[in-house]
Amino acid sequence: MGLVTVAAVLNVPSVTSAAVVPVPETATLVSTNPADNTPHGRDGESRAFAQVGSQVYVGGSFTQIRQNASAPWITQSYLFAYDRVSGTISTTFLPVLDGPVNSLIAGPNGTLIVGGGFKNVNGVARLDLVALDPTTGATVGGWVGRSDGGMVRDMVLRGNWLYVAGAFNWLNGTAHSGLGRLNATTGAIDPTFTINATVGRHGTGSYGWTIDVTPDGQTMVAGGNFTLVNGLSRNQMAMIDLSGTPTVLDWSTEKFAPPCAAPTTFVHYVQDLKFSADGSWFVVGTNGGAGWPAAYCDVLIRFETAHRGSGQLGTWVDYTGNDTITSVEVADNVIYLGGHFRWLNNPNASDAAGAGAIDRLGIAAVTPATGLPVAWNPGRRGSASMPAGTSNWGSQVPVLWRGSDGLYFGHNSDGMGSEYHGRLGMFPLAGGRTFAPKNPPTASTGNLYLGTGEGEVAKVAFTGTSVGVPTTVSQPNYTGAGATWRVSDRIYWAHTVAGTPTGSRLDVSMFNGGAIGVPWESSGFNDWFNAAGMTGAFYLNGRLYYTRSGANALYYRYFEIDGNYLGATEFTLPTATVTWSAVRGMAWVDGRIVYGGTDGTLRAVPFDPTADLAVDGAASTVIAPASEALTWSTPRIFFSVQ
Repeated sequence: MGLVTVAAVLNVPSVTSAAVVPVPETATLVSTNPADNTPHGRDGESRAFAQVGSQVYVGGSFTQIRQNASAPWITQSYLFAYDRVSGTISTTFLPVLDGPVNSLIAGPNGTLIVGGGFKNVNGVARLDLVALDPTTGATVGGWVGRSDGGMVRDMVLRGNWLYVAGAFNWLNGTAHSGLGRLNATTGAIDPTFTINATVGRHGTGSYGWTIDVTPDGQTMVAGGNFTLVNGLSRNQMAMIDLSGTPTVLDWSTEKFAPPCAAPTTFVHYVQDLKFSADGSWFVVGTNGGAGWPAAYCDVLIRFETAHRGSGQLGTWVDYTGNDTITSVEVADNVIYLGGHFRWLNNPNASDAAGAGAIDRLGIAAVTPATGLPVAWNPGRRGSASMPAGTSNWGSQVPVLWRGSDGLYFGHNSDGMGSEYHGRLGMFPLAGGRTFAPKNPPTASTGNLYLGTGEGEVAKVAFTGTSVGVPTTVSQPNYTGAGATWRVSDRIYWAHTVAGTPTGSRLDVSMFNGGAIGVPWESSGFNDWFNAAGMTGAFYLNGRLYYTRSGANALYYRYFEIDGNYLGATEFTLPTATVTWSAVRGMAWVDGRIVYGGTDGTLRAVPFDPTADLAVDGAASTVIAPASEALTWSTPRIFFSVQ
């Protein structure tokens, strides 16, 4: 079944350009090899982490833990601590709780603030909230925070404000529905925070499920099972202004209003959300099964914090193809996500790998600019010799949390990175890597390269307004070539290769002005794409822009250089008065598209993908007409300084 047929079956809508064009930034990934010295849980799941000094605190629904695979199990329910460096389980931090821990915060004055679904702590009534001594686990008696016995699901600390979300109608004896704010030092309620999330979906009780606050403390986003916030229509998500007396902001989206596959199972499908380091955007992970693309079911979405109004849409959406995302974390210009998904970049199939799908088993890292995966793939799987009674795979990764030394994960299974990691573990920052974005040359002058025959290229000096005399260069590695574009120290090109699924593929060759290197396939995950159908292409800031045979439009797909992954969704840019069906070959040069055509003429036109019209052909200029020496009528055109 072809891509067009699959897309039609799934009713994937036509997509127009987004106004925001995020720019890729230098990013740092944690190692793909989990630390070997973290303890293990036996049952339930790990849901929360915190660090106080040298100790790591783990909360969840587990009831037994052990030091390593051969150690005996220790009964320690819902909360324990271990040494961050050695991994040794603490024998002094021994709190006694009668219900699960959902959230942990390293609080003021060396306290550990705990939120969850418990009724008693250390033999004394403490409904869902408590502050503990991080050394002994003793209750901090003067800390007065309390819920009404439902549950606290999530907490965020900004300054001395402790924000809480959960299934409650009261905090400290004061009416609060789903959301609240406490003094983190004392646990006292803040009477000025009167934001209430009410009226659950499908006739169920309402609750807050996940929250985050910008690093500057000015804006909160909340997600959960609600349809109203302070009486305003807000389905599953709301944005709150915290700069003064907290108020509901004019921000809403209808993408969380429709039901997904089974409303009684997936009552709400917003599962987790996190702000970026500068607070300018946030990312949301969802479950829900079928229902996309009309609703944001089983997807990862980026939103812009500054946008206002109703009907908000994601800057980008990454589809799993009907698999759940349960947790997200943002750190070091990387978005991490966990769940029981099997693929990302998968909008073209349901419960299967469609055209473009990239294998990612339960844990992944994507770039904030495009939402495409990067080359980080430890996989949520165990070793070939897992201990008896353990499981490789489970439905949940309830928490991903970036601590001081790495990315901590909690899950309801025991395999990660092809190793045994019972219910929890950590990917260390040590052994990770930093990668910088790559782009085409930024110079305004250099050389245009034009394929003139098999294994032959004309090199033509380019001043920005005129071209020089061509010099023909033999390039024996550059055969069967189509649309070509330069990125950093290499060229990407459409290469006709017999035996491939489409008869062509996206190849890469090193190039610095001399010989074009021996090509290699960019990625096997791109073999569904008909590269030979492109009549011109260039890359810029995480996007591959192109024209294609028989179509009169300028298109783009996301393209992630770190892994060479091509986006599965085709977008159309708004343009005017350029006959794109006649374009043959393109290059981006200093803010302009330099392009050839079927008439052999070389032209240039300003390009701004953030504008209402990304290209206005009225501003097009002729650089060089066709001549006997050279005709600019081939897809094989690219620009290089060398």
